[in-house]
Amino acid sequence: GGSNTMVSWARIAVMAAVGMQMLSCTEGFLLPPAFPQPYKKPTLVGARMSLFDSLFGKGRDQEEGGGGKMEVAVCKERKIGDLVVSEMGIGTWSWGNQLLWGYNEGMDDELQQVFNLCVSKGVRLFDTGDSYGTGRLNGQSEKLLGKFMEEYARDHGGVYPNIGTKFASYPWRLTVGSMEKACDESAARLRRPVDIGQIHWSTANYFPWQERVLWESLVSLYKSGRCRAVGVSNYGPQQLRKIHAFLQENGVPLASNQIQYSLLSRSVGEEVKEVCDELGIAMIAYSPLGLGLLSGRYQSKDDLPKGPRGFVFRERIDEVAPLLQCLQDVAEQKGRTIAQVAINWCMCKDTIPIPGAKSLKQAEENLGAVGWRLTTSEVEELDLAVKKVPRELVQNIFQTR
Repeated sequence: GGSNTMVSWARIAVMAAVGMQMLSCTEGFLLPPAFPQPYKKPTLVGARMSLFDSLFGKGRDQEEGGGGKMEVAVCKERKIGDLVVSEMGIGTWSWGNQLLWGYNEGMDDELQQVFNLCVSKGVRLFDTGDSYGTGRLNGQSEKLLGKFMEEYARDHGGVYPNIGTKFASYPWRLTVGSMEKACDESAARLRRPVDIGQIHWSTANYFPWQERVLWESLVSLYKSGRCRAVGVSNYGPQQLRKIHAFLQENGVPLASNQIQYSLLSRSVGEEVKEVCDELGIAMIAYSPLGLGLLSGRYQSKDDLPKGPRGFVFRERIDEVAPLLQCLQDVAEQKGRTIAQVAINWCMCKDTIPIPGAKSLKQAEENLGAVGWRLTTSEVEELDLAVKKVPRELVQNIFQTR
């Protein structure tokens, strides 16, 4: 009927958005600057959390998180390849995306404050992509990060986090040179070289002969010094083994694989994690809050986000109710929020979650997920609860086997 058709189109819209926008990038070429001073141990500068609360209030807010109030710890360090990052990063998909996340340029001042707060609390990894941003705002996420990093470094003694960006596997990127150009353009928008350069998605499912070019491009990006480390995104266990072997033969380490992973997206992730552990590859978990369904913000059909996500959530909200209740129970026991428990679960699985944050409230809540761990029994309790959910969230359309 009409309702099912609407939900189907909403699913397609979300899948297409998750699969990234196939939009061309027109930013001109600029020579990237030299790599900046290595990241320094963060000093706790800037406003205290109580000041943020007095200025911006408490409570839940927007799609990816709420705004629970609590003491915020400094992120612990961990590594991706030879790079020292943090146990949790921040994803910036929403910074420029109007279609799915409702971005507008009036948000930029608060996004700057989000960036400053996260870096001051030890976040040493920000994730972006050259396709992040819709229409005329294509590349906006990288541009904002470039501006924010430059201003923060100027005011805080040259402190820079690591930036992982992803190069879209557009069908016109058919040569190593085209991928090198994409990397140089990203570096120009970031106002510094790329730390972790990643293939955004594999073309093995629909254009397999382009895949070899993408792999050869990672070799060139690493050996030419354009990227300090290289990784992939949306690679399943079989394809991950293949690219790892290829890069190894060419003397290039594969540092990371970034996939959709959360309590509602586990099946592929658990297979991938086994291969990552075997091969020494860090696994980065994007959408750790299930596009916001695990944020605690949405618990009934009367309170859903606008746009395509709202249609999908309307179909799924009742199904995930047992899991949300379990998350709530654990959160109350820990003195945390549902979102913080969901993010912490990802860290307990030895992944690096990169939740989004487009407000100070969301950033503060995300930061409340670090500096502690769920107990083994609490993780098992959540693992058991998720078995009561009949379906996982829709996977990225570019996810390979």
